[in-house]
Amino acid sequence: MPGGFSLRLAACLLFVNVLALEKRATGEEVVDFYNVIAPEGADPWLWFHEGQYYAAVTTGGNITLSRSRSLSNLGAGERKVVWSSSPGTPVDKNLWAPELHRLGKAWYIYVAADHGDNANHRMYVLENQADDPFEGKFVFKSQIVDPNHDRWAIDGTVLKVGEKLFFVWSGWEGAEDLRQNLYIAPMSDPWTLSGPRVEISRPTHPWEIQGGPPAVNEGPQVLVKDRLIHLIYSASGSWTDAYCLGRLTAAIDSDLLTPASWKKHDSPVFETAHGVYGPGHCSFTKSPDGREDWIVYHSARHQGAGWKRLIRAQPFSWDAGGLPQFGSPAPPDRPIRIPGGEPARQRYEAEAASLAGSARIARQTSASRGAKVQLSGAGDSSLTLVATVKEAGAYVVSIRYLNASERRGTATQTLTVDDGAPHGVSYHFTGPDDWSNAFISVSLKAGPNRIRLSRGERTAEVDCIDVTPVEKRNTTRRSVLILK
Repeated sequence: MPGGFSLRLAACLLFVNVLALEKRATGEEVVDFYNVIAPEGADPWLWFHEGQYYAAVTTGGNITLSRSRSLSNLGAGERKVVWSSSPGTPVDKNLWAPELHRLGKAWYIYVAADHGDNANHRMYVLENQADDPFEGKFVFKSQIVDPNHDRWAIDGTVLKVGEKLFFVWSGWEGAEDLRQNLYIAPMSDPWTLSGPRVEISRPTHPWEIQGGPPAVNEGPQVLVKDRLIHLIYSASGSWTDAYCLGRLTAAIDSDLLTPASWKKHDSPVFETAHGVYGPGHCSFTKSPDGREDWIVYHSARHQGAGWKRLIRAQPFSWDAGGLPQFGSPAPPDRPIRIPGGEPARQRYEAEAASLAGSARIARQTSASRGAKVQLSGAGDSSLTLVATVKEAGAYVVSIRYLNASERRGTATQTLTVDDGAPHGVSYHFTGPDDWSNAFISVSLKAGPNRIRLSRGERTAEVDCIDVTPVEKRNTTRRSVLILK
């Protein structure tokens, strides 16, 4: 009798272990994500075109576009340098906040640049006649300027009302860096102003002047709903945790070149909260299914990080009066629902993986299930999981991580799938409790795939790993400025 009981107990334990291994092999299907869509970047701009998000951020030395079918996995997008300036020209340094627009039958990129002296920052336009901005060639078109006020200018964007075009940007009133105002001017074509600049906003509220001088209004972005135009702009110093968003609103049939047509909201519409610091310089887009409105913005990687930033995104709504309601930055330690139309993903907890060498499990309340895995820089430290997928194809692996290295340097790991070629993984410094995401594009075969993280430099701490299929869609929905 005792022997029979032991056999039955052993069989039960074996069955339980098989179930546990099977669960670990398949992961947990989820429809949410932890809200970092790119681990580095500032001044994000997105344009949705024929089923893909085309994105640009400030790189400083060139203009790089990326494209992705997923908003939540934007950091894994294909990248291409589409323009680099020639040395010795007025536009060869400090390229800031590029924006990609489809106007008529051409693509235009608006970018601020100088020749090494910030006082010489001006706005410039590039043009590409191809149907796809990744094809053809962007060529320098012109400076876009009010010739009677050729002053410092950055963060230019285009407002289209019917067939009329307006240019909106941030600039100095004179030749000194005392204050950044918002200006608007009419356009006769995508590269030419047809009238003088008109000031529509200057920083006056306490929440607009933190970190100054200079006091700052910058990064204007356009939202249109029903008969209202909203300019969502950034205020206070971008180098501070006080960076935030404000709002100007005008009736669509008003004289937009009259300052009195624009009404400023008295308080910020989006600001530091829930451990997200300095949210600002946003843009707007739709979910892949076209049903949801999303704000995409940069924030500091951690408190006091200044210009070291990452990109986040979250949905927003509208009130009965047609005003956008952004709420607060989503708490970074709580996942939010994936954008509508994106596929579900498999989530694997790092502490459930197979560990080797000096890799070890540690507790942390901000981790997804209260635990993380510490991967040291030692060569024997590794983490291995088995991802089982139904179809062979392209996938994105997103890794939720911490890097709290004493020297604040970038940590690295090597990711391999089965015995395939290694993929380098970089983990920017985050501090001890400010999680970020790293993104790697991989090919997986149908069935089980062994994914291994190993051979790192400095310690990286991994919370969970998401595996998401890259969908192929043929939608032709376009862009982002006119919502609902």
